[in-house]
Amino acid sequence: MLDKKFKTLDEQIEIFRSKNLTINNEEYAKRVLLRENYFFLNGYRHLFLNKDRTYKEGTTLEELYSLFLFDRTFRNICFKNILIIENNFKSISSYQLSKKYGYRERDYLRSKNFTSNPSKQRQINDLLKKMKRQIRINSNQHAATQHYADNYGYIPLWILVKVLSFGIVSEMYSILKEDDRQAISSIYDIDPDTFETYLPILANYRNLCAHEDILYENRTQKQIPDTVYHQLLKIPRQDGEYIYGKNDAFSLLIIMKQLLEKEKFNSLVIEVENAVQTLAYNLKTIPITDVLRKMGFPLNWKELKNIERSKDNNE
Repeated sequence: MLDKKFKTLDEQIEIFRSKNLTINNEEYAKRVLLRENYFFLNGYRHLFLNKDRTYKEGTTLEELYSLFLFDRTFRNICFKNILIIENNFKSISSYQLSKKYGYRERDYLRSKNFTSNPSKQRQINDLLKKMKRQIRINSNQHAATQHYADNYGYIPLWILVKVLSFGIVSEMYSILKEDDRQAISSIYDIDPDTFETYLPILANYRNLCAHEDILYENRTQKQIPDTVYHQLLKIPRQDGEYIYGKNDAFSLLIIMKQLLEKEKFNSLVIEVENAVQTLAYNLKTIPITDVLRKMGFPLNWKELKNIERSKDNNE
């Protein structure tokens, strides 16, 4: 097994230089490497490389770092909006289910409240165990759950969802009865199957953002269905499939377009546009279109903001 030995900041700089990356200011480079980590910064190298894996002539550490910082900004914009979607989804779900099944856990945590599909019974039982475990764990550790447990002797679903992960609540949606799935997804004017597809993708992006993984070039295993947005933005196809907006960062924007309120999504687009413009100014050896292509952003991506919600539907 190969041994990855510790490298000093000076040695890290020399590795960069050996790969043709220009270091204009060694003290600045050391500050960046110490704070940001060579391994994570190096993860943004691909767009700047020649075929022989050396940096394109003239590429500087500042340029590499600008892409790193852009991705951090883009990630933070997405993260805060995914959290809004998560909170909205939890609130809507807890309201709909509490209204129908009751507000005590002995009422809403019954297997009969979920789908009768035989193939999902094991999943239902496993999920109920996870939710009950969260009640046991958080009844004495989370202020709101402890308050209800101590003063009322139960924890209502609208409180429980605060301590449940996005993944667990998303899984809960997938095993609800059809009319409950419809009641929740109809709030967003989205069909239940499409909504169910969106949820684990959002949960995946939420975790990616929380752990500061590379976002701009991320590809998800699941693809979103074709939407009216793909059609109206005239996204080109290859072998019958849209080349942008299926499992890339632009597909995340398409999801958020449908799940966020209009003014919040418009603010998101403005923030992303500002980040793109800043990066474009800082790039010298590659064009901003290279980055947008990696993100799955068509050149007219900003027009997504102008498509009216009344047209939101699948193709």
